[in-house]
Amino acid sequence: MRDAVVAARRVVVKVGSSSLTGPDGRIDAARLVALVDAVAARRLAGTSVVLVSSGAIAAGLGPLGLATRPRDLATQQAAASVGQGALVAAYQSAFGGHGLTVGQVLLTADDVTRRAHYANARRTLDRLLDLGTVPVVNENDTVATHEIRFGDNDRLAALVAHLVHADALVLLSDVDALYDGPPSRPGARRLEVVAGPADLDGVVVKGSGSKVGTGGMTTKIEAAGIATAAGITTVLTSAEKAGEALAGDEVGTVFLPTGSPRPSRLLWLAHATTPRGRLVLDDGAVGAVVGRRKSLLPAGITAVEGSFGEGDPVDLVDADGRAVARGLVNYASDELPPMLGRSTKALARDLGQQYEREVVHRDDLVLL
Repeated sequence: MRDAVVAARRVVVKVGSSSLTGPDGRIDAARLVALVDAVAARRLAGTSVVLVSSGAIAAGLGPLGLATRPRDLATQQAAASVGQGALVAAYQSAFGGHGLTVGQVLLTADDVTRRAHYANARRTLDRLLDLGTVPVVNENDTVATHEIRFGDNDRLAALVAHLVHADALVLLSDVDALYDGPPSRPGARRLEVVAGPADLDGVVVKGSGSKVGTGGMTTKIEAAGIATAAGITTVLTSAEKAGEALAGDEVGTVFLPTGSPRPSRLLWLAHATTPRGRLVLDDGAVGAVVGRRKSLLPAGITAVEGSFGEGDPVDLVDADGRAVARGLVNYASDELPPMLGRSTKALARDLGQQYEREVVHRDDLVLL
């Protein structure tokens, strides 16, 4: 079951804020060095490793005199700005002790759902790995707004695993495995293997993370689901057992693949974006988009909801309001109402050739 981790040529490792920082919210050098030692050993054994690391906001708390993670976006961005440099400097120093170089990669969801940006992110990461570096990936908290946030780095790690075509994903937490109830409860049982969603029936997951992080066990289960659905073996364990997990030892919980690889950018579109609006489709358009995988044309749209710009993600919903797909729209919300129910040829004749394009092209559309 863990052979895939041992044999993996590319591995993504994710570590959370609470695994890197002490009680005062500052980076705990000993914890960070222990993590780096484990990752470096795997890298020096010939495996390409991408490290998805939280901790920028947490690392900025102490220097800014903040006791807990701020709630407002502006202060979060300020803390990230202060903490990001300290975090990367700490990684560079620790990996440098092993003769390895790190490369910082900061992402927002917007960076990797738009086609050109996605290709650039993938090319950059591939080149960093080819050059033997350890890319350190984090959400770009300094500029990310609520609309373009991943929300947690567990999901980001699963999506990065798709982006770099990783063979395995290791999610590091404060807890050494997934249990069928709160680990502190007497009799709580560790789940050694999760072969599919049915194995999670009856599992009670509580808690939303620590005072310095945003994720909890729920986000890790969701991230494992994203990764395994595309054929990536996932291991969940504590940061203290990172070396054992990477060596394929029987630690933590292993989530077995339930599907096969699929186009990565569409996974980002489905899992990393927040829709800015909705397009209501008639039955014919739903059939074309869902059944025949066609592009969405204005003739099949009956209503426009929300305010969005060209290139923004929108949900495509049926007459009952059920979301059937998500896509990147080619028109702003204020442009669409006069176009509804009309053919592209009629629009091109009356408004110009620029209106002969799809509202959502099938290459920028994912079924939900």
